[in-house]
Amino acid sequence: MNDGSRHSIRAAGVLALTAAGMLVVAPVSAQQAPAQAAEARRAAPVRALGVDTTGFDRRVRPQDDFERFVNGRWAERTPIPPDRSSWGSFNELEAASEAALREIVEEAARAGAAPGTELQKIGDLYASFMDTATIESLGLKPLEGELARVAALKTAAELPGALAHLARLGVVGPFVAIVGPDQKDSRTNIVLLSQAGLGMPDRDYYLRPEPKLEATRKAYATYVDRLLELAGAADPAGAAQRIVALETMLAEKQWPRAKNRDRDATYNKMPVVRLAELAPSFDWAAYLKAAGLGGATEVVVRQPDYIQALDGVFSATPLSTWKEYLTYRLLSAYADDLPSAFVRANYEFRGRTLAGLQEMRPRWKRGVDLVEDALGEAVGKLYVERHFKPEAKARMDALVKNLLAAFRVGIDSLEWMSPATKAQAREKLAKFTVKIGYPDRWRGYSALEIRRGDLVGNVMRANAFEYDDMVARLGKPVDRSRWGMTPQTVNAYYNAVNNEIVFPAAILQPPFFDVDADDATNYGAIGAVIGHEISHGFDDQGRKSDGDGNLRDWWTPADARAFEARATKLAEQYSSYVPIDTLHINGWLTLGENIGDLSGLAVAYRAWRMSLGGKEPPVIGGFTGDQRFFLGWAQVWRTKMRDEALRNQLLTNPHSPGMYRAFVPLTNLDAFYKAFDVKPGDKMYRPPEDRVKIW
Repeated sequence: MNDGSRHSIRAAGVLALTAAGMLVVAPVSAQQAPAQAAEARRAAPVRALGVDTTGFDRRVRPQDDFERFVNGRWAERTPIPPDRSSWGSFNELEAASEAALREIVEEAARAGAAPGTELQKIGDLYASFMDTATIESLGLKPLEGELARVAALKTAAELPGALAHLARLGVVGPFVAIVGPDQKDSRTNIVLLSQAGLGMPDRDYYLRPEPKLEATRKAYATYVDRLLELAGAADPAGAAQRIVALETMLAEKQWPRAKNRDRDATYNKMPVVRLAELAPSFDWAAYLKAAGLGGATEVVVRQPDYIQALDGVFSATPLSTWKEYLTYRLLSAYADDLPSAFVRANYEFRGRTLAGLQEMRPRWKRGVDLVEDALGEAVGKLYVERHFKPEAKARMDALVKNLLAAFRVGIDSLEWMSPATKAQAREKLAKFTVKIGYPDRWRGYSALEIRRGDLVGNVMRANAFEYDDMVARLGKPVDRSRWGMTPQTVNAYYNAVNNEIVFPAAILQPPFFDVDADDATNYGAIGAVIGHEISHGFDDQGRKSDGDGNLRDWWTPADARAFEARATKLAEQYSSYVPIDTLHINGWLTLGENIGDLSGLAVAYRAWRMSLGGKEPPVIGGFTGDQRFFLGWAQVWRTKMRDEALRNQLLTNPHSPGMYRAFVPLTNLDAFYKAFDVKPGDKMYRPPEDRVKIW
């Protein structure tokens, strides 16, 4: 669940690879003497361009299609691998990461480590996934107990307990209850209740009339039918129709994703007893007790009218249909851990239909993913030992400090913001927490039991371990030392309730950061990534919380209106782009990430210019420093996507497609126009009055 409090540079996904070194960057303040900076430059060698010019398409002018100019030849010569839905800079790193992690987990599987050690758990979990002979011989037996438990339900009064039990095993019903920080009291954990329960990626897959989505709905019904048939259901086709109809009812009641981003709209704190007033047909007290949340006195309901409407769904749906629904949800949740017929059915819908894959991902890759999901920080510890140099933390810290200093300068220079709001913004910026590389304190996995030859049991215990760990936080202070990503993840994020920016070790390498590359290129790449995450603290939702992470309005009304006018303009700008069919980018769903890109680039450019001490950098490879900055950014967003994956992203993802991120923000930056001499009549040109500047 995304509670709207955490934003990352890209859609979440655990990746890993060998980390490269970091460029030593000394913090530079706005007041640093130009002579000092000039002296530092004279002592430094001229660095490489840091941009893959063989990927350029010089048949087009950068003034007309900057993304194609930088990445066009790369796109022409680079196929999307058959087991991938997209390919680009992130994915190229992921491929190397998979090989590195494979080495770690296969070594662990051969190690014969002492029982109970993390190495034993890593190795035995991977081995259990790779042991296809045992998996095939067991058939559906590992799930028989849970399937029988669902089949044994006799009355609707047992449904709350069944939903709570299955939630602990990773099977999500029509709503989800988690424990997380209270957004208005960010040091306290509370129960958060959200809409859920769809088997397709989003409500739009059920409700939009486009032919492609109608075909997807038919394929989904076939998938549900197939899983139930494999499990020996009496009427799989009829059950599939009833399940899809039930999910369609849920979809009709659910909020769209853009609305779910609104941190004000989704913060509805109420006493637990109020749930019985919203949906009296469901025994909430019984559910919370069975879910281990019986001690809760208050709950934040993210979509109150959905919970209210859910009452009618509970009343109108026979227990027999709920049993079919829960049976299917259980089978689908564990499909990749069952015999090959289930794996194939899962791939045909989730891989081929939804993502456009041409081949199933090799089993070892899926095994690595499983270990990452269940034992992410245990694997991360081994990854850091092998692939991350301790000094990289200090080097990255220096660069982050430069960006934070540049953002403060940007706040001071805003012509549309009053002194009162600027003071609050500076206070929030000063309270940012920065996490780099890996956690100071690693998670422990002593309570998680892993056995060879028991794949489904291992996955169930891993799900229960995570669930119990989450539930145990209720009534305790928020642990701000926790990380939301593993060190081997090629990504970065901002967490609003902690007011923190986090940069895992694995993103600190080319093309995001190249130790041999010129500063301008690195500032345009990793510098803009850092700026992106800082800017999330001040995007359309991040701006709603203060320096302590609490949801609080610290803006004057006039400044809030000025911000919203600029944000609206940016949302409308992105919404004008139509990447495929009639599907536009949803400028409101992607607004936070688009602000992150635009403002991140602006602050990274400012930081780089500050580091020059007023001097102009040399020309390298025929490109000026300003040009290298923007080339570094566009290269990061090399992206190719299958049509199915692109549709999925446009409907569900708060990030704009990478090929648009490569150029749309640039059309708002005056420095880009000067760098590439973009003029009226050029396709990249946007009149000055239409350009958006926020931070």
